[in-house]
Amino acid sequence: MIKKDYYEILGISREASTDEIKKAYRKLALKYHPDKNKEKQAEEKFKEAAEAYDILSNPEKKKRYDKFGHSSSQGDSGGMNMEDIFTNFGEIFGDAFSFSGFSNYKKKNIKGSDLRIKVKLTLNEILKGIEKKMKVQRMKMAKGVELIFCKNCNGTGQITRVTNTILGIMHTTTTCSICGGLGKKSERLPKGVNNQGLKKKEELVSITIPPGVTEGIQLKISGKGNDAPFGNGIPGDLLVVIEEIPHEKLKREGKNLHYDLYISFPDAVLGAYEEVPTGDGKARLKIDAGTQSGKTLRLKGKGLPFLEGYGRGDLLIHIIVWTPKNLNEEQKKMFKQIKNEENFIPQKSEKSFFEKVREMFSS
Repeated sequence: MIKKDYYEILGISREASTDEIKKAYRKLALKYHPDKNKEKQAEEKFKEAAEAYDILSNPEKKKRYDKFGHSSSQGDSGGMNMEDIFTNFGEIFGDAFSFSGFSNYKKKNIKGSDLRIKVKLTLNEILKGIEKKMKVQRMKMAKGVELIFCKNCNGTGQITRVTNTILGIMHTTTTCSICGGLGKKSERLPKGVNNQGLKKKEELVSITIPPGVTEGIQLKISGKGNDAPFGNGIPGDLLVVIEEIPHEKLKREGKNLHYDLYISFPDAVLGAYEEVPTGDGKARLKIDAGTQSGKTLRLKGKGLPFLEGYGRGDLLIHIIVWTPKNLNEEQKKMFKQIKNEENFIPQKSEKSFFEKVREMFSS
């Protein structure tokens, strides 16, 4: 699904000031707050506005978004939930939601625990990006769980105690130990259901992985973690940790790929054409006559894409001239005849090895 432009969501221009961004967001938050607006799409628009404000109110995020668009935030949360919004932007609302509905909304949105899985990717999958369907074991709200009103806390989920001290009356509030802060407790639990009314179930989850991810990066799929206790809140998130499968021929270094190309002595002397592997196929490479062992050739744009934006790294081919160990008498005789000729006497390279390496990485 194509995401809307954040400026369009807030109804502001790209030159809008920080105060204008804040004002536009507050106006939409008041309009679509779920406790005030009961329309079907209100909550989604409320979240949409919060996501836009989260990006545009942060100078660094805004700068990346202005340059790369939505691709600048790939790998981020992938959406905001109500708990995130009220936690991060509560001060924006001021006293607008001081009525009881707001506190009830916060209370009922207990979040379930997160899940973490590993996804192994080939170099080709990393290069192109991929959508994977994974079987995930999630704790889901079970059917047949009966809940009753918690009399210990009168359904508030909290116990308040009043104590007289020398300093005056002191109020202390703690989470109800009977219902765990839910205001309800289970009366009957079916077989295989834990004491939070949850049962483990297997679910097929679709995971969209953008091109250019790296080993160890963590993607978050909102709402695909475990359900909240007794389903009384919002599900946790699914955290996807990327694991890279090493390529049998290519080695990765950031966005660049490396390949060791072995050529024969005659090909190094006379020149040749060689076929080299790339992340998504093969490339034909010209070897100039007189190529020295240790020379590095660069194929621009044949590396991996940048996760943060546009463009790709390079493929660096390292030339290694293979020297035969076993020669027959005729071959030995040939080399003995030419070894003292002037053009077979080693000449100092114009640039040292370290100068070549420094030049390669500075270009």
